[in-house]
Amino acid sequence: MANVGLQFQASAGDADPQSRPLLLLGQLHHLHRVPWSHVRGKLQPRVTEELWQAALSTLNPNPTDSCPLYLNYATVAALPCRVSRHNSPSAAHFITRLVRTCLPPGVHRCIVMVCEQPEVFASACALARAFPLFTHRSGASRRLEKKTVTVEFFLVGQDNGPVEVSTLQEINKVGKELGIVPTIIRDEELKTRGFGGIYGVGKAALHPPALAVLSHTPDGATQTIAWVGKGIVYDTGGLSIKGKTTMPGMKRDCGGAAAVLGAFRAAIKQGFKDNLHAVFCLAENSVGPNATRPDDIHLLYSGKTVEINNTDAEGRLVLADGVSYACKDLGADIILDMATLTGAQGIATGKYHAAVLTNSAEWEAACVKAGRKCGDLVHPLVYCPELHFSEFTSAVADMKNSVADRDNSPSSCAGLFIASHIGFDWPGVWVHLDIAAPVHAGERATGFGVALLLALFGRASEDHLLNLVSPLGCEVDVEEGDMGRDSKRRRLV
Repeated sequence: MANVGLQFQASAGDADPQSRPLLLLGQLHHLHRVPWSHVRGKLQPRVTEELWQAALSTLNPNPTDSCPLYLNYATVAALPCRVSRHNSPSAAHFITRLVRTCLPPGVHRCIVMVCEQPEVFASACALARAFPLFTHRSGASRRLEKKTVTVEFFLVGQDNGPVEVSTLQEINKVGKELGIVPTIIRDEELKTRGFGGIYGVGKAALHPPALAVLSHTPDGATQTIAWVGKGIVYDTGGLSIKGKTTMPGMKRDCGGAAAVLGAFRAAIKQGFKDNLHAVFCLAENSVGPNATRPDDIHLLYSGKTVEINNTDAEGRLVLADGVSYACKDLGADIILDMATLTGAQGIATGKYHAAVLTNSAEWEAACVKAGRKCGDLVHPLVYCPELHFSEFTSAVADMKNSVADRDNSPSSCAGLFIASHIGFDWPGVWVHLDIAAPVHAGERATGFGVALLLALFGRASEDHLLNLVSPLGCEVDVEEGDMGRDSKRRRLV
């Protein structure tokens, strides 16, 4: 499925399935509502209306099902008829699976996605995940023909008919630059300016660590948002080195920063109305003569000291510097950090749901709702610093970087470590998203987090589709006398 060009079009046009193989996909009751006149041109002369109706009558999804319509050139597939309250109504994960298993082979292929309008965004993201972009297979560079898949949405329900495509095309574009000059603090300058977390983690690597910032500051902005991404480009564990079975795959320890970069590009290209800063905490956690040692004490950008008792708990150190910078230097009202932070996340919330930890009950609910709307599922962790933060008690520093008891909600504790560097009494909104498990499926990255950020902050976008999936409400004025930066907020519905 790698190295395939994906094109979203309002109408894919008509074609003989033998020349352009076809997959029709949707929930069974939605497929029954597709008029034959709409699919006829994509199936004839190989498939008749009687055969189409017969195929629909044979489908019995449990949770999914498929039926070939003409050899291996045309297939109809049914999604689950219903999902639980902790899943996306779009059944996004099943969309990806069915495309991978049921899409007929060919150079030029077509997918017709049948759904209701609120599920368009999540469905489009799920379709894109079935076609990874990266491959280093030697044969891929020698292929003369570029494979393409054309996607057409057909909407059922209140807003039925074809869907407009401008936003769907923009979701998957990552090639064009935004014309923003980044702020970069690198190597010894990090040490000089007090970024002891990022510098301490990356100082032993061949490529020096860095803090990089992309900033979007439009006229008329009413608040400042910072997305902080963990960008550990490779994680050996440092001197607390990982084993031979746990180190492979650590190239994906930059999944948080990758998601922030992808979401930032998409958000700005769609028109983002508030100040938005993407903060990337970049380092390679390597082994060498200059590596941080257990028992070292680092002074972080927050001004707090940290005793290192586990060099493999490095993500929280770089993110602590990142959120402190967002608070002190960028003046952020809302700080969201995203990271492949803990292996315990997969135990706490599973392979499909990211874990959210936040100082705001409203934003916790918003993250869960945004996840269901976009397909990047989210579930809350326990937020209780008065019970958990004592796990980091140190006799010689403000805190240690790893917990004393690994059985005491370690994913929550890891997030609290980050929050402590802006303060548990900080009046702004802080959101931590641990995406360690859902960032990959097998040996492939999933792109998890891009759709979630776009949906969560969709109300700040000029794009109608992102407005539709956002759990945030419109701006409202608060009572007179409040602080200036709080004069307008995007309230949760």
